Amino acid sequence: MLINKRTNTLHPEFTDYLRKRFPGLKVQKISLNAGFTCPNRDGNKGYGGCTYCNNRTFNPGYCEDRKSITEQLQEGIRFFSHKYPEMKYIAYFQAYTNTYDKIENLRLKYEEALNHKNVAGIIIGTRPDCISDKLLDYLKELSESVFVMIEYGIESTSNETLKRINRGHTYEAAEDAVRRTAQRGLPTGAHIILGLPGETRRQILQHAVRLSSLPLTSVKLHQLQLIRGTAMGQEYERHPEHFRLYTVDEYIDLVIAFIEHLRNDIHIDRFVSQSPKELLIAPDWGLKNHEFRARLKRKLAALPYP
Repeated sequence: MLINKRTNTLHPEFTDYLRKRFPGLKVQKISLNAGFTCPNRDGNKGYGGCTYCNNRTFNPGYCEDRKSITEQLQEGIRFFSHKYPEMKYIAYFQAYTNTYDKIENLRLKYEEALNHKNVAGIIIGTRPDCISDKLLDYLKELSESVFVMIEYGIESTSNETLKRINRGHTYEAAEDAVRRTAQRGLPTGAHIILGLPGETRRQILQHAVRLSSLPLTSVKLHQLQLIRGTAMGQEYERHPEHFRLYTVDEYIDLVIAFIEHLRNDIHIDRFVSQSPKELLIAPDWGLKNHEFRARLKRKLAALPYP
């Protein structure tokens, strides 16, 4: 739970949500690569993917699509189980677009993960333009016996920005997908990147306002990172003046302002992303996620009352 001294409010984190959803249990997400692709990579909507995207930046080493879902789960669980032998796990379908296939194939992959005795649920990362009512109805049925959550990559509420980064969908598509998902009682998350090229501080804070009008369970925040091998990384090397890169302290101030504009019952799943050093062009803060969170909490505690 984040305590904002300036506004005298509490803002829940996603760990708070999981504690309530799984009382008495310690729960850990295990990332999976189920071998999916994206519609703006395979030619359906375009090629090359989003201009910022290199999936190697957030996949653990065991996440290789040549391995089965079960093998990846077992490797991920081995990493945690020696310290927390009673822990339960959520299979996190993270890499690429995890609803982009025939429903028969999706069912096989989701249910393979859920068949593991220590897996208590699934989180499915996807795009808002790749979710059907038929699939949502199946996931609603599945959620009657296990935990099921959908996490949408929204990235920005500005259609101009979405076009610039080659997302291949509009913000209106994201609104529609979130509403259809929440209508079925499924917890629903959104992923947003703070600091995309061309976006001002005012526009970034407007993302929080617009997201607050949606029936979201959680929001995951990431700072913009420029990654080797991406179109945006190449753009930065040619035109660094097009980008506004934040220092750690500047980004902390931006995150605080963002959550002050965000509806109080939306859980914060994450504040930053940490890419492998060999792939990162900028910004290189040299901080792990828990170190950033500690600095953020210290800053919140030190804020003056209005």
